[in-house]
Amino acid sequence: QVQLVESGGGLVQPGGSLRLSCAASGSIFTINAMGWYRQGPGKQRELVAAITGDGITNYSDSVKGRFSISRGNAKNTVYLQMNSLKPEDTAVYYCNAGFGLGGSYYYTDYWGQGTQVTVSS
Repeated sequence: QVQLVESGGGLVQPGGSLRLSCAASGSIFTINAMGWYRQGPGKQRELVAAITGDGITNYSDSVKGRFSISRGNAKNTVYLQMNSLKPEDTAVYYCNAGFGLGGSYYYTDYWGQGTQVTVSS
C-alpha cells in the first residue's frame, strides 16, 4: 500500500500562484512515477501533470507553460507549482502514485485525499 498526503491548496486571485505538495509513504518501492489530477465542478477527473521514473514530465495542454511538476530530493515527494492561475483552474487536485517512463504515465488506485484550489477575485 502507498499512502499519499497532499497540502497547499487554497483561495487565490486570478494571475496568482500556489504550490501543491504530495508526500508518499508506505510501499513506495512499488511505484516509480507520480501525477497530479484535478476534478472541477461537474467535470471528470483529468491528468494535469506527471513525472515518470526517468524524470520526464508531461502536462495537459490547458496548463502547459503555467504549471510545473517536480520531485523532492528524497523522491517520495512531488510538487506542483501553479502560476498564472485562471478561474477555470478551480478544482479539487489529487495526487496519484503510478508507473511510467519517458513521460508516459499509468495511474493506480493510490490517491491522496484531495486539496481544493479556488481561483477567484
